Amino acid sequence: MSVHSERLAEVVAATVEVAAESGSAGVFTGEVAQALAAVVGKVADRAVDAAELSGFVSGWQEAIEAVGEDASAGAQVVRMASWGTMNGGGPSGGSPSGNDSSPPRVR
Repeated sequence: MSVHSERLAEVVAATVEVAAESGSAGVFTGEVAQALAAVVGKVADRAVDAAELSGFVSGWQEAIEAVGEDASAGAQVVRMASWGTMNGGGPSGGSPSGNDSSPPRVR
């Protein structure tokens, strides 16, 4: 069980205890039920967000490891039109025809 599900389970258990105690005391109302449900909902939302982030980070790390060490040794060359080319020429350079002779950008 993950940390996030354990926390959610603890909150649900505490919420059930509060509901049972307020029911025994005769003060369990619709408002109490709504408040307890809202607490569980907020904790569940946070747990889902944290789990998604954690899954993304670990998935990203696995993907980087799968690519291997060699990927960082080389560079990818990508030709990009300059801003001037996209705007039809102008002060930032580039030609209106879209044939940009600027050197390729390396990322």
